Amino acid sequence: MNDAGRNRPSNSQVSTRERSPVVLPPRRPRWMSSAELEEALRFAQNRSSVSVDCDRSELVRLTKQFLRRETAFISHPAHNNPSAGKEIFSTPLDLQGSAKGSKSRVPKSVADMPIHFGRMCQTTLLTPDQERMLFQRMNYLLQQAEAHRRQLNPSRPSRVRLEVIDQLIAMAEWHRDRLVEANLRLVFSIVKKFVNPNHTFEELLSDGIVALIRAVEKFDFDRGFRFSTYATQVIRRNAYRTVVTQQQERQKTIGGFQDMDLDVTEETRESAISEKRWHELRSRLNRMLSLLDRRERFIIRTRFSLGPHRKVYTLQYLAQRLGVSKERVRQLERRAMDKLRTMVDDAALGDLDLAI
Repeated sequence: MNDAGRNRPSNSQVSTRERSPVVLPPRRPRWMSSAELEEALRFAQNRSSVSVDCDRSELVRLTKQFLRRETAFISHPAHNNPSAGKEIFSTPLDLQGSAKGSKSRVPKSVADMPIHFGRMCQTTLLTPDQERMLFQRMNYLLQQAEAHRRQLNPSRPSRVRLEVIDQLIAMAEWHRDRLVEANLRLVFSIVKKFVNPNHTFEELLSDGIVALIRAVEKFDFDRGFRFSTYATQVIRRNAYRTVVTQQQERQKTIGGFQDMDLDVTEETRESAISEKRWHELRSRLNRMLSLLDRRERFIIRTRFSLGPHRKVYTLQYLAQRLGVSKERVRQLERRAMDKLRTMVDDAALGDLDLAI
């Protein structure tokens, strides 16, 4: 098994129910005033959800809201040290300095794409030390937020503690965003390989970025290998799953059309139906199904996995659901299919252009 496969938090590493300082004061910790956190703190203050004008009822509501939202993080033994905050934020991260010292250029993976994609990938790559520091700081901030969250009490709401929790979570998100920005080009290089007529680059890119964020939140920075090793596996697996799942759904739909004697040629199957034509075809099919009686409509939808039904059911299962014999279900299915064929002829579905 490779390192990426082993990157699953063990019971001693997982997040939210682990060792934390037993008592935390309801005031802002001194290390939060570190110069290393100035930019992250400005980000947190701009999006704060705790107002200084909150009355007691609002504080109680916010306290209950925070208590329902457990904070997940990857723990580390050193984070339980009372002086951990001061030590973690004492070393300069120097993201701006490394950006000035490097040339801003568009990566080869997006060189032939629209300019706004290139701008998304111009963030300077992180050094191993910067990457480790960002992950450590993000998880430490989340662990401190969880420690404060556990001490909330709706009967004695504390605005100061709520502000501290809110700021800690926001600052952790600021560090997460830096990690995401620095690894966007990895997403571009991977999802480009999965683009096909049925899956646009923009769609796969959106899913890939979500997978990247998830990978950042679950990565254990203390395993000793680079984040890209783990993220590559997560993003590639996510893109593959997206493509395969949609292809399976499309094949099931095409199979249903063939069973209704609709002409779906190999040429049509290999090309992509435009979105507009696809919705029009589905709309017409739904109108035809609405003309069947309740049992016939149910049988057709379940036999061909249409609508909310994600599984093709057997005749025996439908017989049990409808309280009739298996042969009666087969007769009802045949009658419904005959009706649909007649509707197809009457509606002249041949005028529906299924080509691109």
